[in-house]
Amino acid sequence: MTYKVEMRHITKIFGTLYANDDVTLQVKQGEIHALLGENGAGKSTLMSVLFGLYHQEQGDILIDGSPVEIKNPNDANRLGIGMVHQHFKLVESFTVLDNIILGAEDTQNGIIQYEQATKKLQHLIQTYKLHVDLHAYIKDITVGQQQRVEILKMLYRDADILIFDEPTAVLTPQEIHELMNIMRGFAKEGKTIMLITHKLNEIKAVADVCTVLRRGKKIGTVNVKDTSIETLAEMMVGREVSFTVEKPDMERGESIFEVEHLNVSGHGRHAVKDVSFKLHRGEILGIAGIDGNGQTELIHALTGLKPIISGKATLMGSDITHLPIRQKYQKGMSHIPEDRQKHGVVMDFDLQSNLILQNYYQPQFQKHAFLKFDVIQDHADELINRFDIRSERGPKTIVRQMSGGNQQKAILGREISRAHELLIAVQPTRGLDVGAIEYIHAQLISERNQQKAVLLISLELEEIMNLSDRILVMYEGEIVGELDPKKTTVNELGLYMSGAKRGGVHE
Repeated sequence: MTYKVEMRHITKIFGTLYANDDVTLQVKQGEIHALLGENGAGKSTLMSVLFGLYHQEQGDILIDGSPVEIKNPNDANRLGIGMVHQHFKLVESFTVLDNIILGAEDTQNGIIQYEQATKKLQHLIQTYKLHVDLHAYIKDITVGQQQRVEILKMLYRDADILIFDEPTAVLTPQEIHELMNIMRGFAKEGKTIMLITHKLNEIKAVADVCTVLRRGKKIGTVNVKDTSIETLAEMMVGREVSFTVEKPDMERGESIFEVEHLNVSGHGRHAVKDVSFKLHRGEILGIAGIDGNGQTELIHALTGLKPIISGKATLMGSDITHLPIRQKYQKGMSHIPEDRQKHGVVMDFDLQSNLILQNYYQPQFQKHAFLKFDVIQDHADELINRFDIRSERGPKTIVRQMSGGNQQKAILGREISRAHELLIAVQPTRGLDVGAIEYIHAQLISERNQQKAVLLISLELEEIMNLSDRILVMYEGEIVGELDPKKTTVNELGLYMSGAKRGGVHE
Protein backbone atom coordinates (compact mmCIF):
# COMPACT_ATOMS: atom_id res chain seq x y z
CA MET A 1 0.00 0.00 0.00
CA THR A 2 1.15 3.56 -0.77
CA TYR A 3 0.74 5.90 2.19
CA LYS A 4 0.30 9.64 1.92
CA VAL A 5 2.94 10.06 4.65
CA GLU A 6 5.39 7.40 5.74
CA MET A 7 8.15 7.99 8.28
CA ARG A 8 10.41 4.94 8.56
CA HIS A 9 12.69 4.23 11.55
CA ILE A 10 13.05 7.89 12.54
CA THR A 11 15.64 8.58 15.24
CA LYS A 12 16.19 12.09 16.56
CA ILE A 13 18.71 12.73 19.35
CA PHE A 14 19.30 15.84 21.49
CA GLY A 15 22.61 15.40 23.31
CA THR A 16 22.14 12.05 25.02
CA LEU A 17 18.31 12.13 24.91
CA TYR A 18 16.58 9.97 22.28
CA ALA A 19 13.52 12.13 21.57
CA ASN A 20 12.50 9.68 18.81
CA ASP A 21 13.91 6.16 18.95
CA ASP A 22 13.36 4.13 15.74
CA VAL A 23 9.78 5.38 15.20
CA THR A 24 7.77 4.31 12.15
CA LEU A 25 4.54 6.13 11.26
CA GLN A 26 2.21 5.38 8.33
CA VAL A 27 -0.69 7.67 7.48
CA LYS A 28 -3.26 7.18 4.71
CA GLN A 29 -4.70 9.98 2.59
CA GLY A 30 -7.94 11.45 3.99
CA GLU A 31 -7.23 10.01 7.43
CA ILE A 32 -7.26 11.82 10.76
CA HIS A 33 -4.30 10.20 12.50
CA ALA A 34 -3.76 11.08 16.17
CA LEU A 35 -0.35 11.04 17.87
CA LEU A 36 -0.79 10.38 21.58
CA GLY A 37 1.79 10.41 24.36
CA GLU A 38 2.89 11.94 27.63
CA ASN A 39 4.73 15.24 27.78
CA GLY A 40 8.20 14.65 26.38
CA ALA A 41 7.15 11.41 24.62
CA GLY A 42 8.47 12.74 21.29
CA LYS A 43 5.22 13.61 19.45
CA SER A 44 6.04 17.23 18.62
CA THR A 45 9.63 16.28 17.80
CA LEU A 46 8.46 13.67 15.27
CA MET A 47 6.14 16.17 13.58
CA SER A 48 8.86 18.85 13.69
CA VAL A 49 11.06 16.43 11.73
CA LEU A 50 8.28 16.05 9.15
CA PHE A 51 7.86 19.83 8.97
CA GLY A 52 11.61 20.45 8.58
CA LEU A 53 12.23 22.20 11.92
CA TYR A 54 14.56 19.33 12.92
CA HIS A 55 16.50 16.84 10.84
CA GLN A 56 16.57 13.20 11.85
CA GLU A 57 19.83 11.34 12.61
CA GLN A 58 18.41 8.17 11.05
CA GLY A 59 15.38 7.16 9.03
CA ASP A 60 13.51 8.11 5.86
CA ILE A 61 10.43 10.15 4.96
CA LEU A 62 8.20 9.22 2.03
CA ILE A 63 5.36 11.33 0.60
CA ASP A 64 3.00 9.45 -1.75
CA GLY A 65 5.50 6.58 -1.77
CA SER A 66 8.47 8.69 -2.93
CA PRO A 67 11.47 9.44 -0.66
CA VAL A 68 11.85 13.14 0.13
CA GLU A 69 14.47 15.30 1.84
CA ILE A 70 12.96 17.93 4.14
CA LYS A 71 15.70 20.31 5.27
CA ASN A 72 13.49 23.21 6.40
CA PRO A 73 9.84 24.36 6.56
CA ASN A 74 10.07 25.79 3.02
CA ASP A 75 10.75 22.26 1.74
CA ALA A 76 7.76 21.05 3.76
CA ASN A 77 5.52 23.77 2.32
CA ARG A 78 6.55 22.83 -1.23
CA LEU A 79 5.52 19.24 -0.45
CA GLY A 80 2.11 20.43 0.77
CA ILE A 81 2.88 20.02 4.50
CA GLY A 82 1.56 22.66 6.91
CA MET A 83 1.75 22.85 10.70
CA VAL A 84 -0.20 24.69 13.41
CA HIS A 85 2.13 24.88 16.42
CA GLN A 86 1.01 24.65 20.04
CA HIS A 87 2.53 28.08 20.66
CA PHE A 88 1.43 30.13 17.67
CA LYS A 89 4.04 31.62 15.34
CA LEU A 90 2.41 35.01 14.83
CA VAL A 91 3.70 38.60 14.82
CA GLU A 92 1.44 40.41 17.30
CA SER A 93 1.99 43.89 15.82
CA PHE A 94 1.07 42.73 12.26
CA THR A 95 -2.44 42.39 10.85
CA VAL A 96 -4.08 39.02 10.25
CA LEU A 97 -3.55 39.45 6.50
CA ASP A 98 0.17 40.27 6.87
CA ASN A 99 0.70 37.26 9.15
CA ILE A 100 -0.95 34.86 6.71
CA ILE A 101 1.03 35.93 3.64
CA LEU A 102 4.33 36.46 5.49
CA GLY A 103 7.00 34.54 3.60
CA ALA A 104 4.62 33.64 0.76
CA GLU A 105 3.89 37.11 -0.64
CA ASP A 106 2.84 37.52 -4.28
CA THR A 107 4.68 40.57 -5.62
CA GLN A 108 4.67 42.53 -8.84
CA ASN A 109 7.54 44.95 -9.44
CA GLY A 110 8.40 44.59 -5.75
CA ILE A 111 4.87 45.50 -4.58
CA ILE A 112 2.82 43.01 -2.56
CA GLN A 113 -0.42 42.10 -4.34
CA TYR A 114 -2.76 42.50 -1.37
CA GLU A 115 -5.93 42.46 -3.47
CA GLN A 116 -5.10 39.05 -4.93
CA ALA A 117 -4.21 37.65 -1.51
CA THR A 118 -7.39 39.06 0.05
CA LYS A 119 -9.58 37.43 -2.65
CA LYS A 120 -7.96 34.03 -2.10
CA LEU A 121 -8.31 34.35 1.67
CA GLN A 122 -11.95 35.45 1.56
CA HIS A 123 -12.69 32.36 -0.53
CA LEU A 124 -10.90 30.15 2.06
CA ILE A 125 -12.69 31.88 4.96
CA GLN A 126 -16.10 31.27 3.36
CA THR A 127 -15.31 27.69 2.30
CA TYR A 128 -14.04 26.54 5.69
CA LYS A 129 -16.04 28.95 7.91
CA LEU A 130 -12.81 30.27 9.46
CA HIS A 131 -14.19 33.74 10.12
CA VAL A 132 -11.63 36.33 11.15
CA ASP A 133 -11.11 40.03 10.35
CA LEU A 134 -8.17 40.21 7.91
CA HIS A 135 -7.42 43.81 8.92
CA ALA A 136 -7.40 43.26 12.70
CA TYR A 137 -4.08 43.17 14.56
CA ILE A 138 -3.09 39.82 16.11
CA LYS A 139 -2.71 41.43 19.55
CA ASP A 140 -6.39 42.49 19.44
CA ILE A 141 -8.02 39.14 18.56
CA THR A 142 -8.86 36.13 20.76
CA VAL A 143 -6.71 33.03 21.03
CA GLY A 144 -9.34 31.04 19.11
CA GLN A 145 -9.19 33.54 16.26
CA GLN A 146 -5.40 33.40 16.30
CA GLN A 147 -5.65 29.67 15.73
CA ARG A 148 -7.88 30.26 12.72
CA VAL A 149 -5.14 32.54 11.38
CA GLU A 150 -2.63 29.68 11.73
CA ILE A 151 -4.98 27.31 9.87
CA LEU A 152 -5.51 29.91 7.12
CA LYS A 153 -1.71 30.24 6.83
CA MET A 154 -1.55 26.51 5.96
CA LEU A 155 -4.46 26.64 3.53
CA TYR A 156 -3.10 29.78 1.83
CA ARG A 157 0.03 27.78 1.01
CA ASP A 158 -2.12 24.98 -0.50
CA ALA A 159 -1.16 22.40 2.14
CA ASP A 160 -2.91 19.02 1.94
CA ILE A 161 -1.01 17.39 4.81
CA LEU A 162 -2.06 19.29 7.94
CA ILE A 163 -0.29 18.89 11.29
CA PHE A 164 -2.11 20.19 14.40
CA ASP A 165 0.08 20.33 17.53
CA GLU A 166 -2.13 20.44 20.65
CA PRO A 167 -4.70 22.54 18.77
CA THR A 168 -7.32 22.65 21.54
CA ALA A 169 -5.01 23.55 24.43
CA VAL A 170 -6.16 27.19 24.37
CA LEU A 171 -9.72 26.84 23.04
CA THR A 172 -13.14 27.01 24.65
CA PRO A 173 -15.52 24.01 24.40
CA GLN A 174 -17.43 25.79 21.62
CA GLU A 175 -14.24 26.49 19.65
CA ILE A 176 -13.10 22.88 20.12
CA HIS A 177 -16.39 21.61 18.66
CA GLU A 178 -15.98 24.00 15.73
CA LEU A 179 -12.38 22.87 15.13
CA MET A 180 -13.41 19.19 15.12
CA ASN A 181 -15.99 19.96 12.42
CA ILE A 182 -13.34 21.80 10.39
CA MET A 183 -10.99 18.78 10.67
CA ARG A 184 -13.73 16.39 9.54
CA GLY A 185 -14.40 18.67 6.58
CA PHE A 186 -10.71 18.64 5.63
CA ALA A 187 -10.62 14.82 5.82
CA LYS A 188 -13.73 14.48 3.61
CA GLU A 189 -11.97 16.65 1.02
CA GLY A 190 -9.06 14.20 0.99
CA LYS A 191 -6.64 16.22 3.10
CA THR A 192 -4.49 14.19 5.50
CA ILE A 193 -4.50 15.30 9.12
CA MET A 194 -2.06 14.52 11.91
CA LEU A 195 -3.33 15.51 15.34
CA ILE A 196 -0.94 15.74 18.30
CA THR A 197 -2.95 15.72 21.50
CA HIS A 198 -3.17 14.56 25.10
CA LYS A 199 -6.96 14.66 25.15
CA LEU A 200 -8.42 11.19 24.91
CA ASN A 201 -12.01 12.38 24.48
CA GLU A 202 -11.00 14.39 21.42
CA ILE A 203 -9.20 11.43 19.88
CA LYS A 204 -12.35 9.34 20.35
CA ALA A 205 -14.45 12.15 18.85
CA VAL A 206 -12.48 12.91 15.71
CA ALA A 207 -9.57 10.52 14.95
CA ASP A 208 -9.66 7.40 12.75
CA VAL A 209 -6.31 5.96 13.85
CA CYS A 210 -4.04 6.62 16.84
CA THR A 211 -0.31 5.99 17.23
CA VAL A 212 0.97 6.03 20.82
CA LEU A 213 4.51 7.10 21.79
CA ARG A 214 6.11 6.65 25.19
CA ARG A 215 9.55 8.08 26.05
CA GLY A 216 10.52 8.35 22.41
CA LYS A 217 9.44 4.85 21.36
CA LYS A 218 6.38 3.74 19.43
CA ILE A 219 4.08 1.62 21.63
CA GLY A 220 1.51 0.79 18.95
CA THR A 221 -1.05 1.95 16.40
CA VAL A 222 -4.77 1.26 16.92
CA ASN A 223 -8.13 1.91 15.27
CA VAL A 224 -9.80 4.47 17.50
CA LYS A 225 -13.36 3.14 17.21
CA ASP A 226 -12.21 -0.28 18.46
CA THR A 227 -10.19 1.04 21.43
CA SER A 228 -11.42 2.32 24.81
CA ILE A 229 -10.23 5.53 26.45
CA GLU A 230 -8.86 3.45 29.35
CA THR A 231 -6.75 1.35 26.95
CA LEU A 232 -5.37 4.46 25.22
CA ALA A 233 -4.48 5.99 28.61
CA GLU A 234 -2.70 2.84 29.74
CA MET A 235 -0.75 2.62 26.46
CA MET A 236 0.26 6.25 26.92
CA VAL A 237 1.51 6.22 30.53
CA GLY A 238 2.26 2.52 31.02
CA ARG A 239 -0.13 2.07 33.94
CA GLU A 240 -3.80 2.38 34.79
CA VAL A 241 -4.98 5.98 35.13
CA SER A 242 -7.77 7.15 37.43
CA PHE A 243 -10.28 9.45 35.74
CA THR A 244 -12.05 10.37 38.97
CA VAL A 245 -10.85 13.12 41.29
CA GLU A 246 -10.75 12.01 44.94
CA LYS A 247 -11.86 15.05 46.94
CA PRO A 248 -12.89 14.51 50.58
CA ASP A 249 -15.64 16.66 52.06
CA MET A 250 -14.32 19.22 54.48
CA GLU A 251 -15.41 22.33 56.32
CA ARG A 252 -14.09 25.52 54.79
CA GLY A 253 -12.22 27.83 57.13
CA GLU A 254 -12.00 31.59 57.54
CA SER A 255 -12.07 33.98 54.59
CA ILE A 256 -8.46 34.96 53.79
CA PHE A 257 -8.75 36.58 50.32
CA GLU A 258 -11.36 39.22 49.57
CA VAL A 259 -11.98 41.13 46.34
CA GLU A 260 -14.32 44.12 46.53
CA HIS A 261 -15.89 46.01 43.58
CA LEU A 262 -12.89 45.46 41.31
CA ASN A 263 -12.75 47.28 37.96
CA VAL A 264 -10.02 46.65 35.38
CA SER A 265 -9.60 47.99 31.85
CA GLY A 266 -8.62 46.03 28.76
CA HIS A 267 -8.50 46.84 25.03
CA GLY A 268 -10.01 50.29 25.64
CA ARG A 269 -12.98 49.04 27.67
CA HIS A 270 -13.89 47.80 31.12
CA ALA A 271 -12.74 44.17 30.99
CA VAL A 272 -13.65 43.53 34.66
CA LYS A 273 -16.76 45.22 36.03
CA ASP A 274 -17.51 45.53 39.75
CA VAL A 275 -16.30 42.02 40.67
CA SER A 276 -16.53 40.96 44.33
CA PHE A 277 -15.93 37.59 46.00
CA LYS A 278 -14.42 35.94 49.09
CA LEU A 279 -12.15 32.91 49.18
CA HIS A 280 -11.80 30.74 52.29
CA ARG A 281 -9.18 28.39 53.69
CA GLY A 282 -9.73 24.78 52.64
CA GLU A 283 -11.62 25.81 49.51
CA ILE A 284 -11.11 25.66 45.75
CA LEU A 285 -13.07 28.49 44.14
CA GLY A 286 -13.43 27.90 40.39
CA ILE A 287 -13.97 30.72 37.91
CA ALA A 288 -15.58 29.51 34.68
CA GLY A 289 -16.24 31.45 31.49
CA ILE A 290 -15.64 31.51 27.77
CA ASP A 291 -12.17 32.84 26.96
CA GLY A 292 -12.10 36.62 26.63
CA ASN A 293 -14.72 37.45 29.27
CA GLY A 294 -12.37 39.18 31.68
CA GLN A 295 -10.75 36.23 33.45
CA THR A 296 -7.26 37.09 32.17
CA GLU A 297 -7.57 40.77 33.12
CA LEU A 298 -8.93 39.84 36.56
CA ILE A 299 -5.96 37.59 37.34
CA HIS A 300 -3.43 40.03 35.86
CA ALA A 301 -4.86 42.74 38.13
CA LEU A 302 -4.84 40.55 41.25
CA THR A 303 -1.26 39.34 40.64
CA GLY A 304 0.15 42.77 39.75
CA LEU A 305 0.57 42.33 35.99
CA LYS A 306 -2.09 44.96 35.25
CA PRO A 307 -3.23 48.13 37.05
CA ILE A 308 -6.58 48.26 38.90
CA ILE A 309 -8.91 51.16 38.07
CA SER A 310 -10.89 50.89 41.30
CA GLY A 311 -11.76 48.39 43.98
CA LYS A 312 -9.79 46.55 46.60
CA ALA A 313 -8.08 43.18 47.22
CA THR A 314 -7.03 42.00 50.68
CA LEU A 315 -4.97 38.92 51.57
CA MET A 316 -4.69 37.76 55.19
CA GLY A 317 -6.08 41.12 56.28
CA SER A 318 -3.48 43.16 54.33
CA ASP A 319 -4.49 45.49 51.49
CA ILE A 320 -2.52 44.21 48.47
CA THR A 321 -4.45 46.15 45.80
CA HIS A 322 -1.56 48.27 44.55
CA LEU A 323 1.43 46.47 46.04
CA PRO A 324 4.39 45.61 43.76
CA ILE A 325 4.44 42.00 42.59
CA ARG A 326 7.26 40.90 44.93
CA GLN A 327 5.39 42.21 47.95
CA LYS A 328 2.21 40.37 46.93
CA TYR A 329 4.24 37.16 46.93
CA GLN A 330 5.74 38.03 50.31
CA LYS A 331 2.23 38.49 51.72
CA GLY A 332 1.41 34.85 50.86
CA MET A 333 0.37 34.62 47.21
CA SER A 334 1.54 32.02 44.70
CA HIS A 335 0.59 32.10 41.02
CA ILE A 336 0.55 29.52 38.21
CA PRO A 337 0.11 31.87 35.21
CA GLU A 338 -2.04 31.34 32.14
CA ASP A 339 0.82 31.80 29.66
CA ARG A 340 3.67 29.69 31.03
CA GLN A 341 6.23 30.88 28.48
CA LYS A 342 5.45 34.59 28.77
CA HIS A 343 4.81 34.93 32.50
CA GLY A 344 5.85 31.63 34.10
CA VAL A 345 9.46 30.97 33.14
CA VAL A 346 12.47 32.69 31.61
CA MET A 347 12.94 30.49 28.57
CA ASP A 348 16.69 31.02 28.17
CA PHE A 349 17.53 30.49 31.85
CA ASP A 350 18.31 27.02 33.13
CA LEU A 351 15.81 25.04 35.18
CA GLN A 352 17.50 25.62 38.56
CA SER A 353 17.41 29.41 38.03
CA ASN A 354 13.73 29.30 37.10
CA LEU A 355 12.96 27.39 40.29
CA ILE A 356 14.20 30.29 42.47
CA LEU A 357 12.88 33.24 40.44
CA GLN A 358 10.98 34.75 43.40
CA ASN A 359 13.36 33.55 46.12
CA TYR A 360 16.86 34.21 44.77
CA TYR A 361 17.35 37.23 47.07
CA GLN A 362 16.59 35.29 50.27
CA PRO A 363 19.46 34.29 52.63
CA GLN A 364 18.88 30.62 51.78
CA PHE A 365 20.10 31.20 48.21
CA GLN A 366 22.54 34.13 48.45
CA LYS A 367 25.10 35.72 50.72
CA HIS A 368 26.27 39.32 50.23
CA ALA A 369 24.56 39.30 46.78
CA PHE A 370 26.50 36.20 45.64
CA LEU A 371 24.32 33.23 44.72
CA LYS A 372 24.91 29.89 46.49
CA PHE A 373 24.92 27.67 43.41
CA ASP A 374 25.34 24.41 45.32
CA VAL A 375 22.25 25.18 47.44
CA ILE A 376 20.32 26.26 44.33
CA GLN A 377 21.17 23.00 42.57
CA ASP A 378 20.18 20.91 45.62
CA HIS A 379 16.87 22.80 45.78
CA ALA A 380 16.28 22.11 42.08
CA ASP A 381 17.12 18.39 42.48
CA GLU A 382 14.58 18.13 45.29
CA LEU A 383 11.80 19.74 43.22
CA ILE A 384 12.70 17.71 40.10
CA ASN A 385 12.25 14.49 42.11
CA ARG A 386 9.18 15.64 44.01
CA PHE A 387 7.28 16.94 40.97
CA ASP A 388 8.64 14.49 38.35
CA ILE A 389 10.11 17.24 36.14
CA ARG A 390 11.77 15.52 33.17
CA SER A 391 14.63 17.12 31.27
CA GLU A 392 17.81 16.11 29.49
CA ARG A 393 20.36 17.73 31.82
CA GLY A 394 18.43 18.03 35.08
CA PRO A 395 18.88 21.38 36.88
CA LYS A 396 21.22 22.65 34.13
CA THR A 397 18.68 22.17 31.30
CA ILE A 398 17.74 25.36 29.46
CA VAL A 399 13.98 25.65 29.95
CA ARG A 400 13.41 26.37 26.23
CA GLN A 401 14.61 22.80 25.54
CA MET A 402 11.99 21.24 27.85
CA SER A 403 8.52 20.09 26.77
CA GLY A 404 5.59 22.38 27.59
CA GLY A 405 4.27 19.90 30.13
CA ASN A 406 7.56 19.78 32.01
CA GLN A 407 7.78 23.58 31.97
CA GLN A 408 4.33 23.53 33.60
CA LYS A 409 5.43 21.03 36.24
CA ALA A 410 8.41 23.27 37.02
CA ILE A 411 6.13 26.26 37.60
CA LEU A 412 3.76 24.18 39.73
CA GLY A 413 6.65 22.84 41.81
CA ARG A 414 8.11 26.30 42.34
CA GLU A 415 4.79 27.89 43.35
CA ILE A 416 3.60 25.10 45.65
CA SER A 417 6.97 24.72 47.40
CA ARG A 418 7.11 28.45 48.26
CA ALA A 419 5.60 29.69 51.53
CA HIS A 420 2.05 30.78 50.64
CA GLU A 421 -1.55 30.83 51.83
CA LEU A 422 -3.27 31.57 48.48
CA LEU A 423 -2.59 29.69 45.24
CA ILE A 424 -3.94 31.26 42.05
CA ALA A 425 -3.93 28.53 39.38
CA VAL A 426 -4.79 29.61 35.84
CA GLN A 427 -5.22 26.85 33.27
CA PRO A 428 -2.92 24.63 35.38
CA THR A 429 -3.27 21.55 33.14
CA ARG A 430 -3.29 23.27 29.74
CA GLY A 431 -1.59 20.99 27.23
CA LEU A 432 -0.81 18.23 29.74
CA ASP A 433 -1.27 14.48 29.35
CA VAL A 434 -3.68 12.45 31.48
CA GLY A 435 -0.94 11.23 33.84
CA ALA A 436 0.28 14.78 34.51
CA ILE A 437 -3.31 16.08 34.83
CA GLU A 438 -4.08 13.38 37.41
CA TYR A 439 -0.94 14.40 39.34
CA ILE A 440 -1.60 18.17 39.21
CA HIS A 441 -5.25 17.72 40.25
CA ALA A 442 -4.02 15.72 43.25
CA GLN A 443 -1.61 18.57 44.12
CA LEU A 444 -4.41 21.16 44.00
CA ILE A 445 -6.65 18.99 46.18
CA SER A 446 -3.72 18.56 48.59
CA GLU A 447 -3.38 22.36 48.80
CA ARG A 448 -7.07 22.57 49.73
CA ASN A 449 -6.74 19.76 52.27
CA GLN A 450 -3.85 21.63 53.91
CA GLN A 451 -6.20 24.58 54.48
CA LYS A 452 -4.72 26.72 51.72
CA ALA A 453 -7.10 28.80 49.58
CA VAL A 454 -7.07 27.95 45.86
CA LEU A 455 -8.45 30.21 43.11
CA LEU A 456 -8.81 28.05 39.97
CA ILE A 457 -9.42 29.60 36.54
CA SER A 458 -9.93 27.07 33.77
CA LEU A 459 -11.60 26.75 30.38
CA GLU A 460 -11.90 22.98 30.99
CA LEU A 461 -15.44 22.55 32.31
CA GLU A 462 -14.76 19.05 33.65
CA GLU A 463 -11.79 20.41 35.59
CA ILE A 464 -13.90 23.22 37.07
CA MET A 465 -16.72 20.80 37.97
CA ASN A 466 -14.45 18.11 39.48
CA LEU A 467 -12.13 20.32 41.53
CA SER A 468 -14.20 23.30 42.67
CA ASP A 469 -16.08 23.63 45.93
CA ARG A 470 -17.85 26.69 44.52
CA ILE A 471 -18.03 28.03 40.95
CA LEU A 472 -18.29 31.66 39.88
CA VAL A 473 -19.16 32.34 36.22
CA MET A 474 -17.78 35.38 34.38
CA TYR A 475 -19.55 36.85 31.37
CA GLU A 476 -18.49 40.13 29.73
CA GLY A 477 -16.40 41.05 32.76
CA GLU A 478 -19.08 40.46 35.40
CA ILE A 479 -19.81 37.64 37.84
CA VAL A 480 -23.20 36.42 36.56
CA GLY A 481 -23.68 33.37 38.76
CA GLU A 482 -22.45 31.38 41.72
CA LEU A 483 -23.05 27.63 41.48
CA ASP A 484 -22.57 24.55 43.62
CA PRO A 485 -20.80 21.90 41.47
CA LYS A 486 -22.72 19.17 43.31
CA LYS A 487 -26.05 20.69 42.30
CA THR A 488 -25.40 22.00 38.79
CA THR A 489 -24.70 20.48 35.35
CA VAL A 490 -22.31 21.29 32.53
CA ASN A 491 -25.34 22.42 30.48
CA GLU A 492 -26.45 24.89 33.15
CA LEU A 493 -22.88 26.14 33.48
CA GLY A 494 -22.81 26.65 29.70
CA LEU A 495 -25.98 28.79 29.85
CA TYR A 496 -24.37 31.09 32.43
CA MET A 497 -21.15 31.22 30.39
CA SER A 498 -23.02 32.30 27.25
CA GLY A 499 -24.93 35.01 29.12
CA ALA A 500 -28.28 33.26 28.60
CA LYS A 501 -28.79 32.87 32.35
CA ARG A 502 -27.94 34.90 35.43
CA GLY A 503 -28.25 34.06 39.09
CA GLY A 504 -27.88 35.64 42.48
CA VAL A 505 -24.35 35.81 43.82
CA HIS A 506 -23.75 35.08 47.48
CA GLU A 507 -20.65 34.56 49.62
